[in-house]
Amino acid sequence: MIMINRFIAVVLSLLIAAAGVSCGSKSMPKSGTEYSGASASSSGALSEMEASAPVTTGEEEYRGFTVDNVYHSPENGDIHYCAYIPENYDSSSPYALYLTLPGYEGLYFQGIAQNLKSEEFGFEAQKYNDRMIIAAPQLDDWDETSAEQTIALTEYFLENYNIDPSKVYANGYSGGGETMSLVMEKRPDMFAAYLHISSQWDGDFEKLAESRTPVYIVVGENDEYYGAEPSRKAYQKLYDIYSSKGLSASEIDRLLILDVKPHSYFTQQGIENEHGGGGLVAYDEEIMGWLFSH
Repeated sequence: MIMINRFIAVVLSLLIAAAGVSCGSKSMPKSGTEYSGASASSSGALSEMEASAPVTTGEEEYRGFTVDNVYHSPENGDIHYCAYIPENYDSSSPYALYLTLPGYEGLYFQGIAQNLKSEEFGFEAQKYNDRMIIAAPQLDDWDETSAEQTIALTEYFLENYNIDPSKVYANGYSGGGETMSLVMEKRPDMFAAYLHISSQWDGDFEKLAESRTPVYIVVGENDEYYGAEPSRKAYQKLYDIYSSKGLSASEIDRLLILDVKPHSYFTQQGIENEHGGGGLVAYDEEIMGWLFSH
């Protein structure tokens, strides 16, 4: 009888352990290197695999984003970013990826998550695709280093999450647009479409023209910081390159849009300052819909 009782006890303990393993499973990035989002931060503990990862996961959340994550890039140093991972992320099927680069108020030295607190792009984007990961970098400036860090962070997500490479999107607002224009100079092939908002174009166009990545340029007619002329010049340069390559006007129009907004676009929404009003584009369903339609 004693032997039978011991046997029953062993069987029960094995069944309980198996049930515990099953109930404790959760989705992780493809490589298991990074990011358990809210689960890791709320538990206050990282697995051994996470602890040795190239990413330090942030411990705070803001409106569904885990903030102040740091990707320790071997080539490009520490890259701070906020990230939204859909709650039911399933690594067995692909997701879209969206990067939103902020203006001056959202740079890292302005404060953790200031990019999310000053702009709505990362939140409004969720309305267009519920299977989309959103990365909101907080960089230190908008020069070559920031461009390389943006590329490195994009590559990190592509390598560590199940991302559909044909559904990678980006926007750059103000200084973030300067950075993203340099990214478009270097790696336009990584993106399905790009939205350039209230900014100037600092990058070259040749690789962009070769990749034919669609670009939407939007700016206020009387933008107080840049004016509209840099946007018009960028549009014309890229248009001329496409034309020289033999593309028809209708073909170019599918790849390149210049949208110069009148002052009324801003005042009708309660905004007087056109440059600061570039953030209104986040709510513009026509423009945001264009981005995520590609």
